[in-house]
Amino acid sequence: MIQIKGGRLIDPENFDGIADIFVDNGKIVEIRELEEKGSLNQESSIPHPELSIIDATGKIVTPGLIDMHVHLREPGYEYKETIKTGCQAAAAGGITTVCCMPNTNPVNDNRQVTEYILKKAAECKTAHVFPVAAISKGLGGKELCEYQDLKGAGAVAVSDDGLPVMDSQLMRRALEHARRCDLLVISHCEDLNLLAGGVMNEGALATRLGLAGIPNACESIMVMREIALAELTESPVHIAHVSTKESVRAIRDAKKRGVPVTAETAPHYFTLTEEVVEEYSTNAKMNPPLRSREDRAAIREGLADGTIDVIATDHAPHSSDEKDVEFDKAPNGVIGLETSVSLGLKLVEDGVISVHQLVEKMSICPAKILGLDNGLKVGNAADITIIDPTKEYTVDTTRFRSLSRNTPFKGWNLRGKAALTMVMGRVVFEEN
Repeated sequence: MIQIKGGRLIDPENFDGIADIFVDNGKIVEIRELEEKGSLNQESSIPHPELSIIDATGKIVTPGLIDMHVHLREPGYEYKETIKTGCQAAAAGGITTVCCMPNTNPVNDNRQVTEYILKKAAECKTAHVFPVAAISKGLGGKELCEYQDLKGAGAVAVSDDGLPVMDSQLMRRALEHARRCDLLVISHCEDLNLLAGGVMNEGALATRLGLAGIPNACESIMVMREIALAELTESPVHIAHVSTKESVRAIRDAKKRGVPVTAETAPHYFTLTEEVVEEYSTNAKMNPPLRSREDRAAIREGLADGTIDVIATDHAPHSSDEKDVEFDKAPNGVIGLETSVSLGLKLVEDGVISVHQLVEKMSICPAKILGLDNGLKVGNAADITIIDPTKEYTVDTTRFRSLSRNTPFKGWNLRGKAALTMVMGRVVFEEN
């Protein structure tokens, strides 16, 4: 039996206070509120001859964090990341559950690939992995995959992430079919006609740098289409990696009308702006691109008022050989599993959201959207994250568990970090 002792338990829907958690056989068996400091030394009401104690004094204890937008790259691109290294990176970031996107090689558009991913994840025993299968066969945007078969194999959602579904009729059919199969549709919102070879945010900076720009409307037009289709079909849609003020406004208005839309953003969109591209750093190149200060402010406002439900990393590993090229030739994507908690806590430090809201957006809300139950409750699986909010460190990519190093936060001084990650009662990461 394990006793997590004296931490501040934060589960916004159940509890906030100093308490001990007792874990046995992979489950939470008791939660004991501690009203006085003197009671920290009180014996457990559950006698056990072999009690292992984890001291969480001064730390925050939360339900296991969930990242619902991750690229694990396996199968096909194991030189960037493997399921094993991706899960290790997740654990080091306090994340107990990841949803992996389907743009692998072969594409996860069939039962065999879904089952392969789950088999490899089970061998790792480091984090829960939920596969996101493709909306369309081969991500081609022409023909729907066999959703019922993919659901039976273990997929939790469908997405053509990395590519948009340009055909509105196909997307309508995807929403209707996915609802019948109890699968979430995650939309990569991008109008390829407006993209037109753009590589960074459209504006004065792009013009000065001599780089082709991507207008905000490239994203927001498709966000508005997905909202219209969700309203038409009465089917849920989840908007991935929101980056623009227009998208935030459209999602906010849709929610007020009762449209079943949810949304996520990534730490780089609420932390950075297009100005980081000034030095042509390819580690600041992603899709959608980093936007203006006004867009960043809108993303923060959307997080604060609940328009944006989820913080997800869009962890997208690439090798240094791929990134060490001219900006316009480099692939899109940055990694984020090992820095997301710290950057989220910076939002709390800046007064944008509360620590309760951070836990909601990194654990409770993604669980609800995916239909999971990961709260700190007796009987639940012991998927637990312990965060040290005072831990100060410098981002050192040589210490990353991920195979790739493409982060724009290298060398940043951050405060707050995952101290321990527990999955099904097993400690899968412990700081130092």
